[in-house]
Amino acid sequence: MLTVKNIMKNNFQAHPFHLVDQSPWPILISFSLFFMVIGGVLYLQGYNGYLFILGLILTTSIMILWFSDVNSEATYNGHHTKQVKRGLVYGFYLFVVSEVFAFISVFWAYFHSSIVPSVEIGISWPPLGVTPLNPYAIPLLNTFLLLSSGAFITLGHHALLNGNRFWTYIGFIGTIILAVVFTVFQYIEYSDSSFSISDSVFGTTFFAATGLHGFHVIVGTIFITVSFYRIIKYLVSKQTHIGIESSIIYWHFVDIVWLFLFIAVYCWGSSGAL
Repeated sequence: MLTVKNIMKNNFQAHPFHLVDQSPWPILISFSLFFMVIGGVLYLQGYNGYLFILGLILTTSIMILWFSDVNSEATYNGHHTKQVKRGLVYGFYLFVVSEVFAFISVFWAYFHSSIVPSVEIGISWPPLGVTPLNPYAIPLLNTFLLLSSGAFITLGHHALLNGNRFWTYIGFIGTIILAVVFTVFQYIEYSDSSFSISDSVFGTTFFAATGLHGFHVIVGTIFITVSFYRIIKYLVSKQTHIGIESSIIYWHFVDIVWLFLFIAVYCWGSSGAL
């Protein structure tokens, strides 16, 4: 018998958690990431990079579609309850912790090789025959750019909380511009470098550390850009903006890692050659 009680029981769940619907994106992005990794390995072995480009395009497209579904669940369907939001925050913090340990492993390899240099590299750091980059040229400029971007994103965050859309735009646009300029200078630095990733353990650890950070800068730039797009489209408010705050925390994490890189890899790591 169809009663009001039965209708309410069928249409409303008795718990505050979001049980997601079936989605094709997890399995599809698994295949696209597989193609991208295999394509990258083949490219490093001298083959063309078509498979890597295909995997990158597929991964980017699937991420856009997947995030669009998440945005619809949160903004239009109302699935992100208080408990769901708390879970998203905890999950993001755990993700940042995992990123910290990823960089710890890189720094561990760097200090392990540099504090007590082996005989194979001349018992010196930097190794004999390797000319390190000048830390007070592009690296110092990039430090200024990233610290400035951190100030801009903080400005945008506080303006968003106060309902000031003009300064919110200024903060996010300034951050995106500085991030792009940083990436361009990083590319120029790599192009002008006198050593490569295969030039002893110095080149390997240098490019592994700075390259991993550069990848995070690119991801963070995309993160901030998507957040800015959602602000423009009025998809967030000063009460509900977990995604915005997550992108800001991620960007500050990138800033802090760069400070450690600048001091340890650029300044201290090249001090023996200066």
